[in-house]
Amino acid sequence: MPAPTPESLRTLTETLSDVTEYLRESPDPAEALALVEPLLDEYTGLPVQLADTLRALARTIQEHQAIPRTAHVDLLIAELRSAAWEQTDQHILHYVLDELRALHDDAESEQGCSRCR
Repeated sequence: MPAPTPESLRTLTETLSDVTEYLRESPDPAEALALVEPLLDEYTGLPVQLADTLRALARTIQEHQAIPRTAHVDLLIAELRSAAWEQTDQHILHYVLDELRALHDDAESEQGCSRCR
């Protein structure tokens, strides 16, 4: 697998920005939930991936021989790890998504199709 590049990650964040803009246009809730579902997956979603990325960055910085071992560097590494834990805590957002989907489905079934009304 080729190494990621800053440009490929910019493309990724631009795509996320496009999703945000699209959601601001008030699409159908079922479509909006489907778009966000992969982003909030409890195992592979953004919170989990970002947390893992921050931990990996902290480890890379800590283990690199050219970076001085100072109290300031240790503090910065601790900040990265703290932020990683905060992101990991957000993995529960997939439960919120599940509940929203259930509420939407209930509302849709209560309205019924136009033939049934």
